Amino acid sequence: MRLTVVGCSGSFAGPDSPASCYLVTAEHEGRTWRLVLDLGNGALGALQRHTDLADIDAVLISHLHPDHCIDLTGLYVTRTYRPEGPLTGRLPVYGPAGSEQRLTDAYEGMAEGGMSGVLDFRRISTSVPTHIGPFVVRSFRVDHPVEAYGFRVEADGAVLAYSGDTDVCDALGPLFAGADLVLADSAFVEGRDEVRGVHLTGRRAAEAALAAGGVGRLMLTHIPAWNDPEVCRAQAAEVWPGEVELARPDATYEM
Repeated sequence: MRLTVVGCSGSFAGPDSPASCYLVTAEHEGRTWRLVLDLGNGALGALQRHTDLADIDAVLISHLHPDHCIDLTGLYVTRTYRPEGPLTGRLPVYGPAGSEQRLTDAYEGMAEGGMSGVLDFRRISTSVPTHIGPFVVRSFRVDHPVEAYGFRVEADGAVLAYSGDTDVCDALGPLFAGADLVLADSAFVEGRDEVRGVHLTGRRAAEAALAAGGVGRLMLTHIPAWNDPEVCRAQAAEVWPGEVELARPDATYEM
């Protein structure tokens, strides 16, 4: 299983990175399967450096803030108005309640039926794993001001845990436990951002990964352009016993 960071800027697209988007790939039954985790503003363009958009097998949206979902409107365009004709079949899109209506509203003037003729919107379930090709995805409700989820993606014996946007919560234990790589929100800075129930700091991300147990690698992501990533890394390193990695746009990691 491979993780490609398409965009990792927190809350808005930064000068060096789009907002949140991660491409996860694995080989299965003679072909490459492709999952997209989140599709925030600016990510659709960068995603095309790493895959043909027609080859995506599913999209999972952690929550409905624009920096995690708004480029689904552009993906809809690429599947609907291709010069050679629209793609056949609907692309599965897993998201919180109201995903279809929210994205349809964002694309004003759409024909009756919204995006459902092209995108197959499915409600995220925390009780039943989602099976997509070689991937088994388990969703965990996390602590954010809106309905939000973290995703645990398993394939070929490897585990990727993606926190989405969250503060510390009980769900991080089973989400992170034994993961080969934890991709953790680190939008807040210790000593500056005192509000709770929105984002992790680097330190809180490291504490959660350590408490979960068995985590192989810790990678901080969703760092806004106004933050110094090295400060976030240093705060995590006060707790995490190994290397604290920073997500880098266009980088690919093997698991």
